Amino acid sequence: MECWGRMLRAFLSGPGRRGGSAYSSWRPHRPVPGLLNATELVSHWTAIFEKEGIPEAQESSEYIVAHVLGAKTFQSLRPVLRTQPLTPWQLQRIQELSSCRLQRTPVQYILGEWDFQGLSLKMAPPVFIPRPETEELVEWVLEEVAQRPHAVGAQGGPFILEVGCGSGAISLSLLSQLPQSRVIAVDKGEASICLTRENAQSYEDPAALDGGEKGMDIITHILALAPRLLKDSGSIFLEVDPRHPELVGGWLQSRPDLSLELVAVRKDFCGRPRFLHLRRSGPPRGCPVHAWPGPQPARVPG
Repeated sequence: MECWGRMLRAFLSGPGRRGGSAYSSWRPHRPVPGLLNATELVSHWTAIFEKEGIPEAQESSEYIVAHVLGAKTFQSLRPVLRTQPLTPWQLQRIQELSSCRLQRTPVQYILGEWDFQGLSLKMAPPVFIPRPETEELVEWVLEEVAQRPHAVGAQGGPFILEVGCGSGAISLSLLSQLPQSRVIAVDKGEASICLTRENAQSYEDPAALDGGEKGMDIITHILALAPRLLKDSGSIFLEVDPRHPELVGGWLQSRPDLSLELVAVRKDFCGRPRFLHLRRSGPPRGCPVHAWPGPQPARVPG
């Protein structure tokens, strides 16, 4: 959010910005002295937004003030918080965010988050903001799934593909309502992929993310079992936390008996080390080759 603010200020203060812009008539506004509580500030900024032609003037001012005070909406603020004096920092922060709104920056970008189907999702430009009416599409899909239980897959839920995932709002809201489903979300924009991944990590099952103190418990368990399933020169590919590649390399050095080598580390779209390629370089040491079972066929539930 701070980074976006700096980018915005640099953009607006850059050379060559002249007429022809929807923003060209804007002039800085300072809070009138004596405006010390939330209710007064909402009225003050609503009047300014209306004068400058900002859409949804009152809603914008209410969201900004509530956000600075730690609430989702102005209506959810306790009555005492609406009338008690604000701190200098709160006044300054409301001034900064309201100035962004005067530049017609969407409220969702200013706040850095927005609710969709009960989920609080991070928002950042240039990723599109989900429309409120898009929630109707999610509800329609849920209705269809409820009416067609035979459409579920072998995993107990439907297989869902979202093309153009943006912030991941549709995929994550469906997954929250259909926890047994499998969802693939794709987008051609790297910013969208990164934001969807970030939002997904906020809502993953904590048990699925619990890998021990350093998050390595499940990884080391997989690697310890891998030689039993891999042929010579067989490979295993892992998606891990960005801090894990170095830890995996160190752990493998302490386990030469596994005969596994870390072949390559690749970065994800966000530039973080995310994917590992490991290869079995021979039979595990100390175990006769004839005694080491090869890969076993997967069993299909019947």
